[in-house]
Amino acid sequence: MTVLDLGCGWGSFAQYAAENYGAEVTGLTISKDQVELGNQRCTGLPAELQFQDYRSVSGTYDRVVSIGLLEHVGYKNYGEYMDVVKRSLKDDGIGFIHCIGNSNSSSSSTNAWTNKYIFPNSMLPSLSQISRAMEGQFVLEDLHNIGEHYDPTLMAWYRNFEAAWPELREKYGDRFYRMWRFYLLSSAGGFRGRNIQLWQIVFTKRGRPQPECRFS
Repeated sequence: MTVLDLGCGWGSFAQYAAENYGAEVTGLTISKDQVELGNQRCTGLPAELQFQDYRSVSGTYDRVVSIGLLEHVGYKNYGEYMDVVKRSLKDDGIGFIHCIGNSNSSSSSTNAWTNKYIFPNSMLPSLSQISRAMEGQFVLEDLHNIGEHYDPTLMAWYRNFEAAWPELREKYGDRFYRMWRFYLLSSAGGFRGRNIQLWQIVFTKRGRPQPECRFS
């Protein structure tokens, strides 16, 4: 199976899919550091990370996925994002989006602190914005909100961070400690308060039979 990973990050998904399922994965990112480390992690596997903007991709794939990319596309580009997925997906293929979402539609970036220190120019899409971009191009096959699970995930990251901090303090300093602690805990609070969600969306091109996409 050939898989296109849009906004592949450090290559964790590419590595996992190649190691465990033998998938041939092409990952795209605009970070040279991510390409370098990701390709090191995927050495000997049928997976390759490329330094490339997702909008310039060519070829067609059995699966097109993005994990944490749509939060950085911007509402003006949701339609173009779907165009890219459509031309990259084989007619019998399956698309998948994993993204943090906003319960309300917005045309502004996330809160000022996160925008400045963590995710510059990030924007959380709403379901209506995503569905409008998909309209006429795809059939939404499955939508799963796993936001409740992100709260304990963030708290686990926080506990690991606190436990490791004595070894990290000299390298990163107290300013980073305060910033990262605030980010992890405030994000956990956002999910715990149900202000933000975490969606997994499965979709296909029109005409394809519905895939088996929900196992629990």
